[in-house]
Amino acid sequence: MSLWTPREQVSAPGTLADKFGRPMRDLRISVTDRCNFRCTYCMPAEIFGERYEFLPKPEVLTFEEIERLARLFAGLGVNKLRITGGEPLVRAQLPALIKMLTGVKGVEDIALTTNGYLLAKMAADLKAAGLKRVTVSLDSLDDEIAKKMSGRPYGPGSTLEGIEEAERVGLAPIKIDTVVQRGVNDHTLVETARHFKGTGHIVRFIEYMDVGNRNGWKLDQVVTAKEIIELISREFPLEPVDPNYRGEVATRYRYADGTGEIGVIASVSMPFCGDCTRARLTTDGRLVTCLFASGGTDLKSLLRGGASDEEIAAAVSRVWSNRTDRYSELRESNTDWSGPNAEPDAEAGPKRRKKIEMYQIGG
Repeated sequence: MSLWTPREQVSAPGTLADKFGRPMRDLRISVTDRCNFRCTYCMPAEIFGERYEFLPKPEVLTFEEIERLARLFAGLGVNKLRITGGEPLVRAQLPALIKMLTGVKGVEDIALTTNGYLLAKMAADLKAAGLKRVTVSLDSLDDEIAKKMSGRPYGPGSTLEGIEEAERVGLAPIKIDTVVQRGVNDHTLVETARHFKGTGHIVRFIEYMDVGNRNGWKLDQVVTAKEIIELISREFPLEPVDPNYRGEVATRYRYADGTGEIGVIASVSMPFCGDCTRARLTTDGRLVTCLFASGGTDLKSLLRGGASDEEIAAAVSRVWSNRTDRYSELRESNTDWSGPNAEPDAEAGPKRRKKIEMYQIGG
């Protein structure tokens, strides 16, 4: 796959854009670095055990600080907010934050990504507060595989109950995110597709990504988008569908019999850096411009140091205007896919650099 070039701009004249013409349209807000799961690809239990020290409360952004930043980002062009974690539903009084964010001028959509374990209890309050929709992580319907991947001794039952309740209260369309790992859950993908086929929910199969530094990622564990589509199509014929909008992360496919659709997020084998419009706000108030970033810009110090709205907005503008991130493109261009033990080139590619952990920036 050839790399995109600066001439493939996606921004309108006069809007805030980075060095490759990509506007800032989405802000993903991590409201906590804590989680009630220990997923092997994000927070493996052998590292994030009982003694692991998460951020102390004073280091975490307050709801008022998050609302202020969201308002400033909206003034620079952001129109979509996504609440993430860690697991966002473990943040106390989260519906209160949702209600605050609904009042931000310019924001058209507020969504939330969750593992769903607490969703059944909170869905109604979240909807009442103004949340539009949810994305629920569910890696397998098989009890033992779900336990293995979540790092917790419970299966998918509570998550499925959360999905049902979210549907009942109108948090739709519901998307189901399934991280695919070769030799772990790849043999259960058809079962997952079958379960949600015809429900109106959209399963998105995600290539196992090298986010962070602690999940032991290896290229031979990646099941590519091409393989995933071929696997599902053998059971349920699929047809490609045009994206809903430019920059959509999932490549869409519909069932040929008209009973719904699935998506594939292929940042490893088919990177989509060229259309990336996503900024990320970490739990402790750093602006991060790429999921695979090695650092971020401290906005919390500006907030708590008495900076004006204009000064903070100017800082955000400087960061975004100088953005050149294209990690996945560089990784893909330096990856040898020719054999089962293929790896990105350790010298030429960006794989070896230290990256922010996924639980800090919410995926």
